[in-house]
Amino acid sequence: MPPPIVAIVAAAFALALGGLAASSSPLHMALAIGLLVIFTATFIRAEWGLYILIFSMLLSPEITIGETAAGTLGRGVTLRLEDLLLVVIGLSWFARNAVVKELGLFLKTPLNLPIFLYMVACVLSTGFGYMAGRVELKTGALYVLKYFQYFIVYFMVVNHVGSRAQLKRYVFCLFLTAFIVAIFSYLQIPSGERTSAPFEGHGGEPNTFGGYLLFVGMVAAGIAVKTRDVRERHLLLLFIVCLVPPFFFTQSRSSYLAFIPAGLALALMAERRFVVVGLVCIGLMASPLFLPEVVKQRISYTFNQPEEPGQITIGSLRLDTSTSARLESWKWVARDFTRHPFLGHGVTGYAFVDSQLPRVLAETGLLGMAAFLCLLAAVFKLAWRRFKTAQEPYYRGLAMGFLAGFVGLVVHSLGTNTFILVRIMEPFWFFVGIIVVLPGLQADVPAAAAAPAPRGRPPLSAARRPPARPRLS
Repeated sequence: MPPPIVAIVAAAFALALGGLAASSSPLHMALAIGLLVIFTATFIRAEWGLYILIFSMLLSPEITIGETAAGTLGRGVTLRLEDLLLVVIGLSWFARNAVVKELGLFLKTPLNLPIFLYMVACVLSTGFGYMAGRVELKTGALYVLKYFQYFIVYFMVVNHVGSRAQLKRYVFCLFLTAFIVAIFSYLQIPSGERTSAPFEGHGGEPNTFGGYLLFVGMVAAGIAVKTRDVRERHLLLLFIVCLVPPFFFTQSRSSYLAFIPAGLALALMAERRFVVVGLVCIGLMASPLFLPEVVKQRISYTFNQPEEPGQITIGSLRLDTSTSARLESWKWVARDFTRHPFLGHGVTGYAFVDSQLPRVLAETGLLGMAAFLCLLAAVFKLAWRRFKTAQEPYYRGLAMGFLAGFVGLVVHSLGTNTFILVRIMEPFWFFVGIIVVLPGLQADVPAAAAAPAPRGRPPLSAARRPPARPRLS
């Protein structure tokens, strides 16, 4: 980077720190310095920012730094440290691309158009909702910004993953983060609490944690199935085993349900699919014999909850209040979305709905629903293409595990807002970015190949030069 630009950036930081020191508390000053350090590190080298982002996905303290009040026009939203980290890393990436013009901002990928259409639908529905008085501007804008942040993660990965070794480092760090939070959750099991990720605040988010463990575990399982490195396979299997108890003790019924299609999808993509599918089915049927008692109680609670107001009865089955509320929300959305069928009520302009598809329909209408389904279909189609065309076993296993995890998240979203949860969507879109760049990755050049040619030898001809990175299609 040119020295004048470095000097200007340093001077700007010095002025900003001076202003903060004169008007802020020591805690805010420390937070600002930390964010400035992260901004600078990402500005100097985007790869550092991606490593920071990976570990902050699940390990950043959720310190509340501000909130909007929930009123008649919308829901409240709490801003946490991880939200600030993502904003700072994203802004630093934008700044770096503005200074270094040749980097490019949004590399052309098959997902650019679906992402654009979905964001346009969210912005339009929220804008019209605000003008009609259904959306509180600050709350709606913050939610839309959060959705946009997930796609920034995707584009950062697409722009900065360029080699197989780099990809494997990122995947290792993603798995390491999952391993650390799983070990943390072991400390929760003896207390009888539902396991959750660290720093979740009061009550935790067991459903979110269950979906996260399911997705990461499926990606690891796909790689373990396909890799030819025996040591790598054994480490991955050990990693998956470590995730199982925390997954069970989330007591998340949405996650339990999602595991079934995810496991079947993984089995169907295996080499001996019929044998593997048969084994999976046998394992599911025999699961009552080895599942922890707390898991069996949690599942049976769906139908055995003592009678309370608000329960739905289907024939002789009486569903618990939580499941009944989710089913009722589908009915309410089907009734109310007809008031604003095309653009919906706006993001945060409708009452809270704890299910992804009804929420999208209520908030963004048929336009947003079509864009959202188009985006999901594009992600699935792209991952399937990578799975079918990848030659290297590691890449093929990565795409295979991603597809299984994606199927699981779609089912998981029936019982929660999976595709807007920061602790699921950040790793999800990171992996989407990795899947996209697989065809363009170059193997590391051996040291001997990188050595200068002997004196007198002519330079490489154009035909012998390394191929340029292909377009991501």
